[in-house]
Amino acid sequence: MAKKDTYKYELHDGHKTVYVGTTKNPERREAEHRADGKDFTNMTIIGRPSTAEGAGKWEEDRIDTYKRNHGGDRPKYNQNDSGK
Repeated sequence: MAKKDTYKYELHDGHKTVYVGTTKNPERREAEHRADGKDFTNMTIIGRPSTAEGAGKWEEDRIDTYKRNHGGDRPKYNQNDSGK
């Protein structure tokens, strides 16, 4: 059985989602985003840890939903539709 050790998260600037992602280490990943110069007010963990496969599927689906609701645009810091 696959390990459920991957967190799903979003970066927000106020009420706006600026990034959708997954990680095994939220604290490290938040620090990496800040070091990369991403401008955001908070990181929100979404739900419980998932398998890497399940979290990856969620990430793609979440970006697709965002695009449908924002005229085809991705969150500010997501470079592509898979989040990778």
